[in-house]
Amino acid sequence: MAKNKMFLSKAILLCILGVIFMFIFSGLQSDQINIVQTFVTEKGGGWSSVQTQLPMTVGNFVCIILTFVYGSLFIKFGVKKPLIAVLVITAVGVLGIAGANGLDCNGGAASGNYILYSISMFVVRCGCMILQMAGFQLVANWFIRYRGQIMGIVTMGSPLFSVIGTSVMTSFISKRLGGDYRIFYVGIAIIIVILCIITAVGIKDTPEEAGLYPDGADHAPTSEAVEEVKLSIGQILRQGKAWKLIISFGAFQFTIAACMGSMAVYYMSLGGQDVWLGAVKWLAMGAILGIPVSYVFGLIDDKLGSVKASLILGITELIPVLALMLQPQGGSVPLMILWGFGVACMTGGVPTLHPCITSYAYGRKEYQSANRIIMTIQLIPYSFAAMMMITLISAGKANAAFSILLVVIIIGIIATASMLKMKDANASDRLYGDK
Repeated sequence: MAKNKMFLSKAILLCILGVIFMFIFSGLQSDQINIVQTFVTEKGGGWSSVQTQLPMTVGNFVCIILTFVYGSLFIKFGVKKPLIAVLVITAVGVLGIAGANGLDCNGGAASGNYILYSISMFVVRCGCMILQMAGFQLVANWFIRYRGQIMGIVTMGSPLFSVIGTSVMTSFISKRLGGDYRIFYVGIAIIIVILCIITAVGIKDTPEEAGLYPDGADHAPTSEAVEEVKLSIGQILRQGKAWKLIISFGAFQFTIAACMGSMAVYYMSLGGQDVWLGAVKWLAMGAILGIPVSYVFGLIDDKLGSVKASLILGITELIPVLALMLQPQGGSVPLMILWGFGVACMTGGVPTLHPCITSYAYGRKEYQSANRIIMTIQLIPYSFAAMMMITLISAGKANAAFSILLVVIIIGIIATASMLKMKDANASDRLYGDK
């Protein structure tokens, strides 16, 4: 790859954009609710945690349909055109969240516009989904041999948000801005606009459009057909490997949504905002230690294959759940550190390996045809994961909530293990294809 200077320059830009895509996606998809619920509280005169979570939950369900729609748009129009159009709308929604106010420091609900907040949060949740899908599609298009490692670099954006977005910004907003997060959202909107401009002029949907081949090779991949294969819904749903993918990574994604969407509410239930702000510090430290894990998972994927890498991921998903489940009243620093590291493994590993294992099963040409259907079904349970957790935690049933997550993870591990004999669709073009 490094020998082809033109490809290398495109690859570097794609990696940078991919990291930012995942940073913004991770924040707007679920992590931001922890910032909102820190500074908009019922106790402080603002909206309740259920009220602030509701538009995001509704958006989660709408994203079930939008996942299929976005994937279909990618197949018909390519990645860039739908991506830019949706991001412009998303930027407007981000500004709407800032404009809705309702912050405790500004007088709570009396100063806010809940209708504007709800519409804006809903739009942002629905729009940010395309960032992840576009980033994954671009990596799948441009890389086969080094797919795992590049995906590992790109998905570092997710744990980075745990550090910079959730942790640093929460502390900064609390200590320096007096609890007013509006400037944070204005900054995100500006970044989104810049992303649109760079995407429009800097990248191509596929290496072939730039006169190149995947991985900077001097020949077309030997493991795939010339034309893209457009699988129908019926064809996908009749395949056993599709259902194994749906169950395995459906379980792993459910766990992410459940943990990330409820951790602020859970920690505050252990002793108020002070416990949560203390946990945020350790989240940052643990997440920093875990950022390289994204790349490690990608490297394992390239060396050993996606199924074995995904089995390791499933085991690491137990870490943040157990660390939360065992937290005593008032919080435990060692468990907070373990939780922070587990969050980084989870938020870095799942995004890295989800597109990798889908490409492993279907190859570069069939990736989006299969992905749009598989992800659509996976989002059904994902959509109510955070609300389920918040409801149970608010009812004093946190242990029951975390027990459910442990069962879900075990089911995911079993489904992943059942794919050990599945062959890589692009095996002859992968690193281990040389052996």
